[in-house]
Amino acid sequence: MILTVTLNTALDVTYRVPSLRPHASHRVTGVTERPGGKGVNVARVLAALGHPVTVTGFVGGAAGRELRDRLAAQPGVVDALVPVSGATRRTVAVVDERTGDTTQLNEPGPHVSPAEWAAFQSAYGDLLGSVSAVALCGSLPPGLPVGAYAGLVRAARAAGVPVLLDTGGEALRRGVAARPDVVKPNADELAELTGSHDPLRGAQDARRRGARAVVASLGAQGLLAHTAEGLWRAAPPERVRGNPTGAGDSAVAGLLSGLVERLPWPDRLARATALSAATVLSPAAGEFDAAAYPELLARVAVTGEASAA
Repeated sequence: MILTVTLNTALDVTYRVPSLRPHASHRVTGVTERPGGKGVNVARVLAALGHPVTVTGFVGGAAGRELRDRLAAQPGVVDALVPVSGATRRTVAVVDERTGDTTQLNEPGPHVSPAEWAAFQSAYGDLLGSVSAVALCGSLPPGLPVGAYAGLVRAARAAGVPVLLDTGGEALRRGVAARPDVVKPNADELAELTGSHDPLRGAQDARRRGARAVVASLGAQGLLAHTAEGLWRAAPPERVRGNPTGAGDSAVAGLLSGLVERLPWPDRLARATALSAATVLSPAAGEFDAAAYPELLARVAVTGEASAA
């Protein structure tokens, strides 16, 4: 069983419009709602890949009830979310069908009290006793300490559970110092963490700060991995157009599934890159184009060498 942690869950709403124009009214041609937040998206992709997965984090209010109802319909996903008095946020993606571009609006999330945080930490500790890996994903809702992820990383390491961290800002800075097994920043998050806009230099610096392995998302250029076992780059076969929401989460699912299956790094990176591209082709976050995925996987180019320092 894999555990994903989403401290700031969301009900993801996607609107499709023929053309998005500022200061204009729009007729929506399609609406989809999905349980969301980064770790929830990761869990849904893991389940689609055949990995049993448990979801935890915070949930509350009407949007939270809708999220849990929709999550209950996901085969292979176990709901271990912790209730809070505040309301789960919504994220709204507006897809321009003419250009394929997506505009994203993200609410901040509920305020979490010290008692609710303590209840979560207790539940998280119990869950660590029965999982093979854990992913800590996304932003921190209001009320949580900035070092929240660092504490969760340390708890996973103490339990002997491999842990992947996917967040940004000060939460990433504190979390890296707790020595997670993998961090997966995008290019901007890596630059903010290290001060370097060169992804290779940034990845090297992030490892010096404590991360055992760094996998940086470079958008259309794919992934860069700097690990104790080697240095690799993975590139998709072509640039794909569509809704990029959740593409990074699918990459996390690819990395985490490869970790628990003990795949070599090049195979993990190929899977993560293909899943990310297949997610852009899907109309909603937390899903990937199952028909396109194997075709993309066969054409991902992974280059590099083992035993890089």
